[in-house]
Amino acid sequence: MDPSLATDATLAPIAPIANKHTGTIDIEQPRQLHITNSTSSNDASTTQASSPPLTPTRSQRFRSGMRRITMHFTPSWFSVNMGTGITAILLHQLPYQFRGLGIISNVVFGFNVLLFLLFLGISVARYVIWPQLFWLMLFHPTQSLFLGTFAMGMATIITMCALSAAPAWGTAFVYFTWALWWFNAVLSLAICIGLPFIQFTRHIQSLDKITAVWFLPVVTTIVCSASGGVVAELLPAAHAKLTLVVCWVLWGTGFGMAFLLMSLYYARQAIYKIPPAQLIVSTFLPLGPCGQGAFSLLQFASVLYKLALTDGVALASPNATDAQTARIMATAIYAVSVPIALVLWGLGLVWLVLAVSSLVDLWLVAKLTFNLGWWGFTFPLGVFATAAIKFGSVLDSGAFRVLGTVLALVEVVLWGFIAGMTLRKAVRGDIFFSPCLAEMCDESGEPPRYVPPARKYGFEPRVVEEEGDEEGRSRSRGRLGRAASVSRAARKWIGVSPSPFGRDKSRGRSVQRSM
Repeated sequence: MDPSLATDATLAPIAPIANKHTGTIDIEQPRQLHITNSTSSNDASTTQASSPPLTPTRSQRFRSGMRRITMHFTPSWFSVNMGTGITAILLHQLPYQFRGLGIISNVVFGFNVLLFLLFLGISVARYVIWPQLFWLMLFHPTQSLFLGTFAMGMATIITMCALSAAPAWGTAFVYFTWALWWFNAVLSLAICIGLPFIQFTRHIQSLDKITAVWFLPVVTTIVCSASGGVVAELLPAAHAKLTLVVCWVLWGTGFGMAFLLMSLYYARQAIYKIPPAQLIVSTFLPLGPCGQGAFSLLQFASVLYKLALTDGVALASPNATDAQTARIMATAIYAVSVPIALVLWGLGLVWLVLAVSSLVDLWLVAKLTFNLGWWGFTFPLGVFATAAIKFGSVLDSGAFRVLGTVLALVEVVLWGFIAGMTLRKAVRGDIFFSPCLAEMCDESGEPPRYVPPARKYGFEPRVVEEEGDEEGRSRSRGRLGRAASVSRAARKWIGVSPSPFGRDKSRGRSVQRSM
C-alpha cells in the first residue's frame, strides 16, 4: 500500500442515514474506511453500488400493486357482471324450483351488485388519474368494443331489481328501477351507435381481423330492451306502453346491426377459418342477439297482451281503438311474435352448434389457456337458456322447460368454474393486462400524456388563419391544463410520479398510428 494513502486514511463512522421508504433514521451503521485522496470517490461509488437495495415496505407494495391494477383495468372486466347477472336471473327463473333457490339467486344478485360498484369505482379512478387512457382505450380497435359490457352488466342488475327487489320493496323502488332503465337505455343507444362511428373513423380494420367481439356494442340495446320488457310488467298502463314502444325501437337498432354482422362474421369464418385459442370462446357471442332477441319479442308480446286484457291498452291511439280492438291487436302481435322468436332461437341453435364444434376441434390439437375472455361462455349461453325457459311458459311446452333447465345448469357450472379461475388469477395478479397500453407506455411504465384523434380516413385539412390557429392552440392547452388539474390530487394519493411526456422534448411522443 502507498504510504501517502495510508497517511490520508481516516477511520470514521458513517452519519445516520434517513430511510427513504419508512422515514426513520438508521443509526446502526458499520464503521468504514474513508479515503480522502483522489481515489476516494471511485471507492465510495463502488461501495454504494455493491450495497443491497432497500426492501419496499408492505404499504409501498400494496400501493404499487393497486396502481398497476388500476392502470390495466380494462372495460372487459364488466363481462364478469354480465355472467354473474345472467346466473342470478336463471336461478330466479328456473321452471323447477326448490326450497332456498330464491335465496341463492338473491345472494348471487347482491354479489353482482358489489362487483359492479367495485369495477365502476376502479374504472372511474383509472380515467381520473390517467385521463388520456380513456382516449387510448376508445381508439383501440378491440378494447373499445368492450364498453358494451358495462351497459349489459348494468342491464342484468336492473332485470334482477325488477324480478326480485322491486316487488318486495314497493312502488318507490319500482320507479327507481325504471329510472335506472332509462339511463341504461340512453347509454346503450349511445354505445350501439357511437362505437360503429368510432370504427368508421378512428379504427383500421380488415376482414381477417374481424372477431365476434364486434357484436358487443350492438347487442347492448337488445339486452336493454329485454330488461325494459321485464320492468314494464311492474308499471302502470300508460308508463308500461311507453316503455314497450321504446323497447321495440331499441330491439330494432340492435338486432338490425347484429344481423348485418352475422353475415360479415360468417364470411370471415369461412375465408380465414376459426379464431386462435386465445379468442375461440368469442365464437359463442353470436348466441347473444339470437337468444336475447327471442326472449325480448316474447316478453314484449306477453306484457302487451296482459295490458290489453286488463286495461284495454293498445299500441294505437286510445281514441282510435276500443278495448275489444286493443285485445285483437295484442293477440295478433302475440301470434306473430312467437314464430319470429322461434326462428331467432333456431338461428341461435346453429351458432351454438358451430361454436361447440369449433371449440372441440381446436381443443383436440391445441392447448386452451384461461383468460378473461372465457366469460364469453356465460352470458350468450345464459340468454339462450332464458329464451328456452320463456318458450316453455308461452307454449306450455315441457320439452322447452327441460331444455331450458339443462342449459341453465350448464351455464351455472361454467360460471362457477370461470369465477374460480378468475379469482385465482386475480390473486396472483397475472390477469390484469391492458392491450392498449402494451406498446404505448414508456420505460417507466407511464402512458403517453396526449392521444390525438388519429382520424383514419383521407381528408384535405382545412386552412386556418394564423390568429385563429393560435386561438385554437390556446384552447387546446387550456383543456389539457384542466384535465391535468383534475387528476393531480388522485395521482398524488396513489403515488404516481408525473409523466415525463410533455416535459422532456427528447423523450416526448404522441400517438399517430392505430392503437
